[in-house]
Amino acid sequence: MTRHPLVTTLDVLLSLDDSELHEGYLSAERGDPEPGMNHTLAYCHGWRSRMYDCGELPIPNEHHALATEWVKYLGERKSA
Repeated sequence: MTRHPLVTTLDVLLSLDDSELHEGYLSAERGDPEPGMNHTLAYCHGWRSRMYDCGELPIPNEHHALATEWVKYLGERKSA
């Protein structure tokens, strides 16, 4: 099965639909198979994020780096 690529840049993350991210995150449950190409990249990123949070998937270094960028971005927005 072809899968969506990992979201690894802040630009891509910011371009994703928030409601799809949220839906994917909330739909993920332990033992679920990874969503396929019939779901959006945003949905799949939300799903993966939840699976990382649950300890179901190992967190790749790219996700750690993206999380660091996201926190920095939020801090800059708050101080602006």
